[in-house]
This record gives sequence, structure tokens and C-alpha cells, in this order.
Amino acid sequence: MMRWGYVGTVVAFGLSLCLSPFAASAEPAYVSVVREYVETVVKPMVNAAIVRKAIEEQNTKFGNLSDMDIQVLDNTYRSEIQAGGWQMVRHLLAKPVSRYLKSKQDDSQGAIIEFFVTDRHGLNVGQGTMTTDYWQGDEDKFLKTFARQSDEIFIDRAERDEQTQLLETQASFVIKDENGKPIGIATVTIAIDAL
Repeated sequence: MMRWGYVGTVVAFGLSLCLSPFAASAEPAYVSVVREYVETVVKPMVNAAIVRKAIEEQNTKFGNLSDMDIQVLDNTYRSEIQAGGWQMVRHLLAKPVSRYLKSKQDDSQGAIIEFFVTDRHGLNVGQGTMTTDYWQGDEDKFLKTFARQSDEIFIDRAERDEQTQLLETQASFVIKDENGKPIGIATVTIAIDAL
């Protein structure tokens, strides 16, 4: 009888561990791999003067945009994509910072699928490829990093791309100026299978 009591205690203890908040908060295996890649590969790319200078210039240019101004810019960008005009897209992709991000994306051997940086409003400053929207300020990539003044890397849920069948996730983090003041964010879409 004592033996079954011991087994029952062990089973109950094991079950309580499985149901504990610590077990539930365990992160998926890909998160640590992506975090390491961002820390060692992506952050040094973003730390370049060309990136910070472009963000600081746009922060100065756009100053205190209203929410309405931001919506107009984002809606214009989206409308141009749908209509095929692409004036804003072409302008963004022609910027030196975008060409720099594109070269780093190309050098990643398929690990980086998308690479862009934003200003303090969440508006794109530079992008390696065309993004679907111009304003990121209402998305978790911005809300869980810049809006919280967080030093953490936000890694989104992994999903399999229907066209490429690659397992992808987005990682975002705050970009700071030389004095440590947050000025924008960087976001990379990473092909987990390529790491």
C-alpha cells in the first residue's frame, strides 16, 4: 500500500509541474535560436551609422505628426500598392538605408526574408523589400518594443509561409542613438529553417 502512495505522490508532483505557470511559460525551441541570431548577426547590422542617421533624419523631418497624418501616409502607401503606382515604395527602396538593408538581407543566405527599420512613430524609414504597410505603430512589433521602451527582442509566433513552405517568425527590437535614446525599431522576418 505504501508503494502506491509513493507512486501517487510522484505522479501528482509531476502533474503539478506540468500544470504550473513555469511550465506554461516555457518558450518554443526556435525562440532561443532566433534571439541568438538577432543578437549576434542582426543587431550589429542595424548598429551602423547609415541606419541611425536615416532614422534620426526622418524623426526630425516628421517631428510631431498627428495620428491623422500617420493614417494618411499609411493609407496612401497601401492604396499605391493596390493600384500598382508604388511611388512611395520606389522612393523608400531607393534610399541608401534601404539599399544597405537589402544588401544585408541578400548576404544572409536566405535567413532574412524581410528587413526594415522605422522611426519613433513606427513609420518605415528603410526597407530591404516592399512591405505591405508603411506604419507599424499599431502592431506588436512596435507596441511590445518601442512603446514599452523595452530592451528585449520581441519574437513573434512562428508560422509556415503558404507559398514558400518556410517556417518564419518576425523579430523586432528598439534602435537607440549614440546616447542610448530610443529612436525607432528594426524588424526582420527570419526563415527559421535557414538558421
